[in-house]
Amino acid sequence: MSTDWNAVSFVISSQYRIAVLRLDESAAVPARIAEDADAGIAHISRALQELREQGLVELLVSEERRKGRVYGMTDHGARIWEQIETEGLISSE
Repeated sequence: MSTDWNAVSFVISSQYRIAVLRLDESAAVPARIAEDADAGIAHISRALQELREQGLVELLVSEERRKGRVYGMTDHGARIWEQIETEGLISSE
C-alpha cells in the first residue's frame, strides 16, 4: 500500500491537527483534546473540521448536536497517523 503523502503533509503542517490525531483510536470531545494538547478550543475545532474534510476524523454523534460532539479517527486517519509515527515525522512529546 502506498503512502498518501499529501495527507501526511497536511497533518504535520499544523500542530493542532497533530494534537487531534494523537487521539489514536480513542474518541474524544473537542474540549478534552484542547485540554490534553494545552491548546485553544477554537484551534482544535478548526483542526477537527479540516481533518473531517480530509476524511481523517469523523463525527460520531448526530450532525445536529452542538454540545458534546464526539469525534474519532477514521481508518484512513489511523493509517496516516501510523505512517507519520513510523517515519518519525513529529517529535514525541
